[in-house]
Amino acid sequence: MLKDKVCIVTGAASGIGLAIAESFAKDGARVVMADINEEKLKQESERIGGSFLKTDLSKREDCKALVDFTLKKYSKVDILVNVAGIQTVAPIEDFPEDKWDFMISLMLTAPFLLTKYVWNSMKEQGWGRIINLNSIHGLVASEYKVAYVSAKHGLSGLTKTAALEGGPYGITVNSICPAYVKTPLVDNQVDAQAKSHSISKEEVVEKIMLQKAAVKKLIDPSTIAEVAKFLCSDAGAHITGSTLTIDGGWTAN
Repeated sequence: MLKDKVCIVTGAASGIGLAIAESFAKDGARVVMADINEEKLKQESERIGGSFLKTDLSKREDCKALVDFTLKKYSKVDILVNVAGIQTVAPIEDFPEDKWDFMISLMLTAPFLLTKYVWNSMKEQGWGRIINLNSIHGLVASEYKVAYVSAKHGLSGLTKTAALEGGPYGITVNSICPAYVKTPLVDNQVDAQAKSHSISKEEVVEKIMLQKAAVKKLIDPSTIAEVAKFLCSDAGAHITGSTLTIDGGWTAN
């Protein structure tokens, strides 16, 4: 299905990004993996047979360099998957201003820039797939996550706007909005909350993270990878501008 498609995946050294890169590579895609963690990135790209570029996506020049690297190597970009992100938890009055700037740059500005930079390649070939790894927090809010929620809500707007502009050229743009996924980022949050609330890790998952979900289980990254692959398939050709929710029933409340 993805044989010889050229795909950029950010945040690809671990978690969801790695699961997507691995799944796409197994399906025959030529995957360019981007992450700030160069050692892990190199190791994983060699394992799955992809290419890699250490990239600080909070920097405009690095976003441009990533697309230029891909175009120089493969002469086109077929698929862009924006995954890279971080989480910081603090009340608004204590939220660090520099952390706000960094998170917005990484999780909203970078997807815009990468979309802008791959656009002409996709437009010229009359085919493109852009997938923004969003979050349930692109649809609803939670306390103490002001930068994350703001960035993800903005990503929903970017997705819809780009979808409207890309439709006439065969470019689809979608968001995947999962609830908590079993990644190193979430594992760290589980450990921290278990300590701060003096409860077990299992109780953190069930009573805090999945309290609003009907399915009391963290999502496996491979599930997200398969949904992303579906959006790149012929069956997904008419799905665009969507915020595809994978939340175990969270938003059914």
